Amino acid sequence: MILRSRLSGSGLLLLWIISGCAGDDSASGAGDTDTTGPNESATASTDTEAGTDTDAETDADTDTDAGTDTDTDTGTDTDEPVSPYDGDPLPDAEVDEWSWVGFPDASCRNGSTAGIGVRYGLENKVMIYFQGGGACFNSTSCGFNPASYGSGDFDGWKDGGGRQGVLDTDNPDNPLAEWSVIYVPYCTGDVHAGDNPDAEIAGVGTQQFVGYRNVDLFLNRVVPTFFDAEHVLVAGVSAGGFGAALNFDRIAESFPKSEVTLLDDSGPPMADDYLAPCLQSQWRDAWNLDMTLPQDCDDCFADSGGGLISLAPFLGAKHSDSVLALISSDEDSVIRSFFGFGSNECNVLLPSMPASLFKEGLYDLRDNALKSGGMWGSFIVPADKHTWIGDNGVYSTEVSNMLMIDWITDILVRDPQHVSPE
Repeated sequence: MILRSRLSGSGLLLLWIISGCAGDDSASGAGDTDTTGPNESATASTDTEAGTDTDAETDADTDTDAGTDTDTDTGTDTDEPVSPYDGDPLPDAEVDEWSWVGFPDASCRNGSTAGIGVRYGLENKVMIYFQGGGACFNSTSCGFNPASYGSGDFDGWKDGGGRQGVLDTDNPDNPLAEWSVIYVPYCTGDVHAGDNPDAEIAGVGTQQFVGYRNVDLFLNRVVPTFFDAEHVLVAGVSAGGFGAALNFDRIAESFPKSEVTLLDDSGPPMADDYLAPCLQSQWRDAWNLDMTLPQDCDDCFADSGGGLISLAPFLGAKHSDSVLALISSDEDSVIRSFFGFGSNECNVLLPSMPASLFKEGLYDLRDNALKSGGMWGSFIVPADKHTWIGDNGVYSTEVSNMLMIDWITDILVRDPQHVSPE
């Protein structure tokens, strides 16, 4: 039996959020592929003017001149990155075996406790995978979003969904097969970005929108475990895709020694013409997003309540050396339903966004936000399927003569491309 030690020098963290929505396993289309880019010891001397001149390799400098004048240099390299978190590393476990780690202080939106799944790999690389599954901001949407997730739910997932898509350790085409994985379940209804405990939702009651707080608790143990990882992939699907992007800034800053990459599957922010400011305002108010968005993203805080699309160019500019990537169907039926809540100034009974409008908004996002700077890549599929990397369609889906799994492989070696059928 192979046991994985704390991986401070040989493991990476993969934290996944998976959406429960599925569809066709493959899609194809003809179009264009656009390639966008690409402890020291101190030496000191002792000089005494009383006739003795001595050089010595010490950790301190002593200079005596008609009295006592001592300068002390500890020799510590202050440029060495220091972990921003000091929690206990995650427990050891057997390689390629999922285990549940509960966090008594982490909460689901119904107040029950939460936790994470951990699977150690052989490479010094880790993926943080944010699960998806809807959102809770009104009585209708909350009905389709899980309010709890515990060890029993995890046990039912780990040998099914936990072995599919990019979590499949047996597929030779999977570039992530030997990475460690941190699986972040979704039960807070706030796309892993809320900081609003005891929030009231009409017709639903008191909710604990504390996804952002939970991630902080998780990072307090995940970062010390994988602080020396070569590569950290922040990935997620659906609500987890939004969560991966919304948490990317602080995760990247928590791993200063690592290459950190973003893979957002089916969580596309859009301009205010497509994602209504009234709906964005509902999310901000319900989840307290204005406290968890990067505070230095000035354009993320529009007076109208909109501006969430500004997170994309902000991440591209601030983390210009990190590869950032988005996957989306051009007619994603699930995201169209959620964005549809913004129709008619957020006064709608049956939310639905026209497929043509969603498609227009997606290409606007690519052309005017993702391509505006940074190392962004995108993979747009001509389909209405929701989420891709959590099922085996990731291996067969091809657009413009590029397999999705090959596109992901390129992302991991710093070769992001914009792939689409048009």
